[in-house]
Amino acid sequence: MGGRHLAVGGDVTESSRGGRFGDRARALVKSATVKLEGYAAKGRRESVLRLSGLGVIAGLLTAALLMPWAGTTGLVARDVAANFMAMPANLEVPPLSSRVLLTDDEGEPFGEVAQRERENLSLDEMGPWMPEAMMAIEDDRFYEHSGLDLRGVLRAALRTAQGDMQGGSTITQQYVKNLLIETAETKEEVEEANARTLSRKLSELRYAIDIEERYTKDEILEGYLNLSYFGAGAHGVEIAAQRYFSIPAAELDPGQAALLAGLVRAPSLYDPINHPENAKERRDLVLDRMVATEVLTEEEGARYKSQDLDIDPTPRGGSCSESEYPFFCDYVMRWLAESELLGETAAEREQRITQGGITVRTTLDRNAQDSAQAAIDKRVPHEDSTKFSAQALVEPGTGRVRGLAQNLRYGFDDEQVGSTSINLSVDKADGGSSGFQAGSTFKTFTLAAALDKGLGYGTSFDSPKTMSISGMSNCDGGTMSSWNVRNAGESDEGGHNMISATKGSVNTYFAQLQKRAGLCATAQMAEKAGVRRADGGELGVWSSFTLGDQEVSPLNVANSYATFAARGERCEPRPVHSITDETTGEERTAESDCEQVVKEEVADGVNHLLQQTFKGGTANGLDIGRPAAGKTGTTDGAAYAWFAGHTPNLASAVVVGDVRGGEQNPLQGVTIGDRYYGIVYGGTLPGPIWQETMRGATADLPSEGFARSPRAFGDPDAEPESGDDDSDA
Repeated sequence: MGGRHLAVGGDVTESSRGGRFGDRARALVKSATVKLEGYAAKGRRESVLRLSGLGVIAGLLTAALLMPWAGTTGLVARDVAANFMAMPANLEVPPLSSRVLLTDDEGEPFGEVAQRERENLSLDEMGPWMPEAMMAIEDDRFYEHSGLDLRGVLRAALRTAQGDMQGGSTITQQYVKNLLIETAETKEEVEEANARTLSRKLSELRYAIDIEERYTKDEILEGYLNLSYFGAGAHGVEIAAQRYFSIPAAELDPGQAALLAGLVRAPSLYDPINHPENAKERRDLVLDRMVATEVLTEEEGARYKSQDLDIDPTPRGGSCSESEYPFFCDYVMRWLAESELLGETAAEREQRITQGGITVRTTLDRNAQDSAQAAIDKRVPHEDSTKFSAQALVEPGTGRVRGLAQNLRYGFDDEQVGSTSINLSVDKADGGSSGFQAGSTFKTFTLAAALDKGLGYGTSFDSPKTMSISGMSNCDGGTMSSWNVRNAGESDEGGHNMISATKGSVNTYFAQLQKRAGLCATAQMAEKAGVRRADGGELGVWSSFTLGDQEVSPLNVANSYATFAARGERCEPRPVHSITDETTGEERTAESDCEQVVKEEVADGVNHLLQQTFKGGTANGLDIGRPAAGKTGTTDGAAYAWFAGHTPNLASAVVVGDVRGGEQNPLQGVTIGDRYYGIVYGGTLPGPIWQETMRGATADLPSEGFARSPRAFGDPDAEPESGDDDSDA
């Protein structure tokens, strides 16, 4: 049909090539319109809407659009319909992107993250007014056509041929366009979907015809309303209703629905928050259309037009900043981006996170998290202070991260004291800092290396206030230069063995023990336990290693102590239990990545020694009412103060410092939380935070004891012998 008519009306005048249809072209368009509307009026859907028939129609329309520029109309007539039908047609309709829901280990939600904030609703759940308002302004013949509204398309075709590209798109065509944008994986694909070109419109039409064949009208309208963008980060009608009116879509009145429907054409231009006059004008136009289509009476339309916009906005959600636990949320999202649970490649994982529609059951223990936060806030308030405290809690034997807390609040204003977007509890690669020197918490690894070498608790050294250590070798075989070491103010000089030196955290003893066990062996033991620098660099193997001059994160220290709590089994820390696809119900479980890296008897010996610190040692008075092992840490010059410790079922590490840099702003002569400190030691501030946290965090956990001290290491209550002459000064 189209070919014959085009052949007859093939002559094109010079004026028509300049931008206007010739008389024959106008007659052709009019004839096609009359014939097709006649078919629709007679209800002959099966003959007119068959794909082949629509191909001829589309070919006819395309030929008409191209006639002003075509040199040979017969060629257009012959090829256009065939080319149109050869276009890709089967557009995949994926589940619409939505949020990633985060829950604690009990399944209680604590945060949502969405690249495109959306909450999908069924058509019935949207209420009556939003669909009506949208059809009134965008496509009032939606339920009458089959994806191609000839009145609108032919009107747009005429204007397009005159040099003014027009839309004329049905809701189905707009739905197709939005789907193409939704599924675009590159900037170029987004630009292509938005291009104001004839080829794009034809492709969109071809897809629309197929969509109409495969889905019901209600399904298409529902998808369109959930997919449309309404500005201010709101995708879909539910989030739009909440964003602008703080109510669900089901409660929108006609005026509110009209305002939202008007936004779709140009969300920024008609933004009711920033451009209320434009928004009101557009709303009133939609209300007029609702009256014209008899959705509202004239009186109702006039009443809603007389009302103010009454915007009651809700701030944008869908980000970790809105979470109950923003830093834990941020850590989880970064972990997911690297987890093969979401895909084998980074691109697949990013796409899955963007798509959303998953529930992530995390390892967060609210009791542990809240206990840590309360203990930190009590002693290191964030208001008007540059001092910080951060803490991490890990479950031994699984690597499950139970909590991440810090006094500084989540925020992005670097000028605002007391806030930061940096997660101070984790490594830099996980959204954290470059770390903090760990001080004497590293002496634990020297103990482990010595026990692993077969040295016993009775290994004794004369440990003066100051001494020089020489003759140590690094892992490359290089001999270290002489090292001058001195005891801190909290340490006692004199003869010490492992037990007494651990209680008193005696620097000169541990310097000698490190030499006896081997500097390289000590560093390697730390690595086995899981220690790594927070900045991602290699551990520095030098003389002062035992005194903790490496920059590490609280999570890393807590996890390495968890290795000893688990009797030598190291697990990679993980914040996720499982991921569930909300569409299919498929659940994927995160497995623990664990390895036995330290001999059980060595770990048992370390646990025995660290329990002694609570018995008249540097952790005296910090007991938690159940068996616990721990170690204080204060860096040289009191730049940072730490406490790290564990029970058999929970490990934790706390650090206190200054966000401006501890080396330049040491913890000396400072007031923190209305208390003055001449110097902050690991036991004076981090210790009490750890104690209060662990008492609360372990309240619902079974009270387990550590394994007995191995006999191979000697008397667990051995007194120091006379100094061993191994202190080559």
